[in-house]
Amino acid sequence: MSARESIQELQRRVGESIIGQAAVIERLILALLTGGNVLLEGLPGLAKTRAVKTLAKNLESEFRRVQFTPDLLPADVTGSEIYYDKGQGGGGEFTFQPGPIFGNLILADEINRAPAKVQAALLEAMEERQVTVAGKTHKLPDLFMVLATQNPIEQEGTYPLPEAQKDRFLLHVLVRQPGDDDELKVMRLVRSEEQPAESASAAPPQPKIPQQAVFDARREIHGVGVTEIVERYIVALVAGTRRPAAFGKDLARWISVGASPRGTLALDRTSRARAWLQGRDYVTPDDVRAVVLDCLRHRVLLSYEAQADGKTADDVLGELVKQVAVG
Repeated sequence: MSARESIQELQRRVGESIIGQAAVIERLILALLTGGNVLLEGLPGLAKTRAVKTLAKNLESEFRRVQFTPDLLPADVTGSEIYYDKGQGGGGEFTFQPGPIFGNLILADEINRAPAKVQAALLEAMEERQVTVAGKTHKLPDLFMVLATQNPIEQEGTYPLPEAQKDRFLLHVLVRQPGDDDELKVMRLVRSEEQPAESASAAPPQPKIPQQAVFDARREIHGVGVTEIVERYIVALVAGTRRPAAFGKDLARWISVGASPRGTLALDRTSRARAWLQGRDYVTPDDVRAVVLDCLRHRVLLSYEAQADGKTADDVLGELVKQVAVG
């Protein structure tokens, strides 16, 4: 099985367990292919945690879950130095005890419920793929991805993520309510899972997708071509968030701070991964437009005028995409 076939099989398996969230599943796969981190935002009960757990279940990986709470400490995430007494006059020594961050797929559940110190503990891990404890640096696994969730309601007692940390996320994915037909399928799926499996008819567990398939896929994605026209289109979209006045008075009123160069890199990486997943060795403007909202919605700071007009980041970026021409 080729790398693309293995990744498509992984996407199919996750899709069987997560009904009505095909776009969310694709974004998780794209983040996996690019080695980026994902911020999942949605109301309770929309299968955010289930999606991450299903991805980990079908991929050869070590899954770690951290439930973020106000009393969490940074050492609860990164690990700490623990003193071990050898006994019988042998003295003792400090040994590093790794925290849950030392896994492959890290679910940071309700990340905005932890204080700033704990959120900051993730910064080095997400950006540098390492953690520093007691002056010593410890490398994280080659396959490493933080998948954080947050709830857009019940903001009392929460700690909003600072802009610097939001920028560390490759994608900010909004998980929306399923349609009626999809919700009917969800109900039937959960009902079937609650039924005890007959030992005679139970299907054997499917082998997990190996990590090597992800690494092979990443190497192939490096070979996906991007023409200068598409490159300039990506740069123009990001530049438009910084100089919105060039694209209309409304955009100038709505955008307060534009996206950083990380937005450009995110668009480039994600659009190349999407093209590869679609079976192409070149990027089209449609690939860029398909992922632009997820790459930029958390990197654009709206003005008070935009909030007063009832505009969301998606509304503003959607208008910008209409104004920026290809080439």
